[in-house]
Amino acid sequence: MCNACLKQTIYLYHVVLISAHLPRQMRYIRKLQKMQKDKLEKLASERSYPCVTISMNTHRTFPNNQKDVIELQKLLKEAHEHVVNEFGHQEVSSLLEKIDNLKEEIDVNYNLDSIHIFLSGRTTEIVKSSWPISKNTVSVAENFVIKPLIKDFNRLEEYLILVLSRSEVRLLQAINDSISGEIKSDDFSFAQNPYFLTDLDKSGDGKQPDNLVREFFNQIDKALMKIYNKTEMNIVVICTEKNWSRLMQVADKPSIYLGNTSINFNDTANHSLASEAWKIVVAIQEDSRAKAMQEMQEAVGRGKVITDLLEIFVAVKGGRGDLLITHDDYHQAVKMNGQYSFYLVDDLTLPGVIDDITSDIAWEVISKKGRAIFTNQEELKSLGNIALKVRY
Repeated sequence: MCNACLKQTIYLYHVVLISAHLPRQMRYIRKLQKMQKDKLEKLASERSYPCVTISMNTHRTFPNNQKDVIELQKLLKEAHEHVVNEFGHQEVSSLLEKIDNLKEEIDVNYNLDSIHIFLSGRTTEIVKSSWPISKNTVSVAENFVIKPLIKDFNRLEEYLILVLSRSEVRLLQAINDSISGEIKSDDFSFAQNPYFLTDLDKSGDGKQPDNLVREFFNQIDKALMKIYNKTEMNIVVICTEKNWSRLMQVADKPSIYLGNTSINFNDTANHSLASEAWKIVVAIQEDSRAKAMQEMQEAVGRGKVITDLLEIFVAVKGGRGDLLITHDDYHQAVKMNGQYSFYLVDDLTLPGVIDDITSDIAWEVISKKGRAIFTNQEELKSLGNIALKVRY
């Protein structure tokens, strides 16, 4: 299940976490994440010629989302014509019907940043994503192009948002850039900060109110530690710089806090809080990808990096792939001529062509407990468009 599907499902349930239900809710979220991986695995393993994959960037708001209707119709027409030219009408009539009727199933008023459509004789999947793609594409092949879903899977982040202001203390649960619920439990039941409300910060004795606020933050931190020990979810804090400093001074384990941001506290709507918190998480993810690139470059000197595409394919099939880094814009069509052999092709309309072998390679790495990262970092260019760090 993609990030967008997770959000939509959670909204339907109006998740509110309370008291002893907290661990049970965590299990529910983990179940949703497993569903996402299972869907990815199902799509990755399907071989049903033809498999149609349509990926396009979309818009979240009116009037730009009206452009999505026109673009989707264009891509569906392209997919229809491609299938007809290769297979005729009769043999794939049910698939053509799916393509022709699909626009009725997509409401552009609920689009995110991209949409990915997977169609075959037995499969219909529509996945909305928070991540844009480099260009809109149509693929007709014997397998689906799942690279965008792998990116979604890698970048799915579940975390907590602590809102710490003069008038309220709230703890929200977030998945990527969306709030999925509010946590109210026996451990976390802070309605407001009494020391803020009495404006002790403005009193003549600066130390006394400061100490009182720190003690209050210490109570919050201890409650958060109990929740962290149950959920292992890190926390973004919405507060002023001064209060962030106070919280860090009393925190038992500062590493559970991802960072802080201050917003206009006249606008504490959930979507505003999630938008600001997500910027911090994205920055951390970008830093993680930069560290992965450094890891790859260090492995070059130890002779543990492969950059030839066919050699990479053979290595990951054998379970040797530890870390795969592929440039976002790199796509390579191939035609298999053996279980562990292929040759490169330019004509995507040829029968039996795999439109993008890097998609298959990335899934092979992930399915065998490795890491697969897509990036546009300039540092990758020194190694080429794709590089694999092997385990042995």
